[in-house]
Amino acid sequence: MSGGVLLPLALLLSSGQLRASGGSPLRTLPGAGLSGRTANYTLTGMFQNAEDQCDHVMNISSTDRCAFVTNTPDCIMADGFFNYLRLAFCLLPPNLTPLTITLCIVWLLFLFVVLGLTASKFFCPNLSAISTSLHLTHNVAGVTFLALGNGAPDIFSAMAAFSHPHTAGLAVGALFGAGIFVTTVVAGSVALVKPFAVASRPFLRDVIFYMVAVFWTFLMLYRGTTALAEILGYLGLYVVYVLTVIVSAYIYSRQKHSMNTSVQTDPQIPDFHSSDSSDDDVPCLIGGNNHEYESEYRPLLPYSESTSQILLSSLNPVDNRKWRRKPWGWRVLKTLKTPLEFVLLLCIPVVDPDKEDKNWRRPLNCLHLITGPLVCVLTFQSGQYGLILIQEQFPVWLLTLLLGFFLSAIVFCTTTNDQPPKYHPVFALLGFLVSAVLISAAASEVVSLLHMLGVVLSLSNTVLGLTLLAWGNSIGDCFSDITIARQGYPRMAISACFGGIIFNMLFGVGLGCLLQMVKTHSDVQFESEGLLTWILAGSLGLSLVLSFVIVPLSRFHLGRTYGIFLLVFYFIFLLIALLTEFRVV
Repeated sequence: MSGGVLLPLALLLSSGQLRASGGSPLRTLPGAGLSGRTANYTLTGMFQNAEDQCDHVMNISSTDRCAFVTNTPDCIMADGFFNYLRLAFCLLPPNLTPLTITLCIVWLLFLFVVLGLTASKFFCPNLSAISTSLHLTHNVAGVTFLALGNGAPDIFSAMAAFSHPHTAGLAVGALFGAGIFVTTVVAGSVALVKPFAVASRPFLRDVIFYMVAVFWTFLMLYRGTTALAEILGYLGLYVVYVLTVIVSAYIYSRQKHSMNTSVQTDPQIPDFHSSDSSDDDVPCLIGGNNHEYESEYRPLLPYSESTSQILLSSLNPVDNRKWRRKPWGWRVLKTLKTPLEFVLLLCIPVVDPDKEDKNWRRPLNCLHLITGPLVCVLTFQSGQYGLILIQEQFPVWLLTLLLGFFLSAIVFCTTTNDQPPKYHPVFALLGFLVSAVLISAAASEVVSLLHMLGVVLSLSNTVLGLTLLAWGNSIGDCFSDITIARQGYPRMAISACFGGIIFNMLFGVGLGCLLQMVKTHSDVQFESEGLLTWILAGSLGLSLVLSFVIVPLSRFHLGRTYGIFLLVFYFIFLLIALLTEFRVV
């Protein structure tokens, strides 16, 4: 909603800046307005002598912009399936460029839906199934696998942004912006919906670790560079956090056990407030109530579906029982998402340990052995590996397709419809891999699109990251945590707020920098975008310090006053950031 207000405003301001500049620099060049080889030669010569040429595309005449982005190497994005700058200026005539930008914004919203749906419906449940198969404790699973499931869009977006120097600001803006959004808007909304007493020790633990992570990131941005040893230590900070969670959970369980075995027990003694028991209660688990009414609709007599019926019912994204219970708004959104969900069901297996049959669907799972690896090959690194020819004759994608048919035939002939095989948990690993590749591909497209919007609207990558990218990746967590709080579990929601963003910050920056080091064999250089970056880092640090001070002073009770304070803080920060971006302050 806020993004829809920001984009027209930015477009209006950028067009005003163009009109104030008094025309195009190309018009003073000989042959600048000509067509054919002379114009191309003149454009190419100018592009090679300019610096950061792609950022200057809006300063030239609209008729020359297509040739500009076509001949300028700086406008070519290596990642992604499309060159969005070329689409923006070459797809339609120059007078229809606003229509092209509008279509790209619609495509951006669709990509956010892909990210959210893939993460919540496929990536996160499969990670939960993997952690169950590995017999991990709830605390370890909550801060590792399930944290990765919730933070997948943020982490993959950051990794995609760090792959190109011009878009690194998107990662910094998105991670810091999402951190401020979650710790103020989401946490404040939870406090408004359900005032409660927060768990003291886990709250202080999460805030302290997050402040350390933010300060460490600030130091790297201030120095402008980071080395391999520092990045390994940066990632190691999360290992220390996980060990702290495990140790604190062990201490909490020992104290609780000693209280239960004590001779003198008082039922009025307050329980230890600890989110150690709710570190695993992340938004991935809010879908756990989907099975609560399944037994009500279970047939009284045994009923065996045919293979074709199992396939058709498995590919139906709409649950008729849930459809009748939901309001019309949910039905409209579900109708819009149904085609996408159908395609994802066709490609990604989901293992559900909570069901009796573990969500085993023999015909569909056999089909997944064909479609899943094929999707990975055709989407990983924009499909460049799938198009490789073996001995210059046999494409990799065709080999993957044939191997998929072979494995699918073996599984279909050696299994039954009623009983899942012993190796069924392997399908959770396949679903994890396929959904991770799809999320990574969608994140790369989001980063490329936002970079294009930044060029067209004359906005910095940082402000796009802290607004559109941060909002798009965090809006799902916002609704999930508010829903959890309304259901009577505000402590669970606040634990998810702070626990997840620590993982996103450390792994988003850490893995992004590590992959860049492996690719370039050199240290990572950070390009600061001026005052806005420091406002962003300072605001996040200030919000954490204020929470660290105010919450203990209020005896760890989060009331509506504190919630209103957090919301006001975020809107003041956003106003200052936008005024700084448009050079008002």
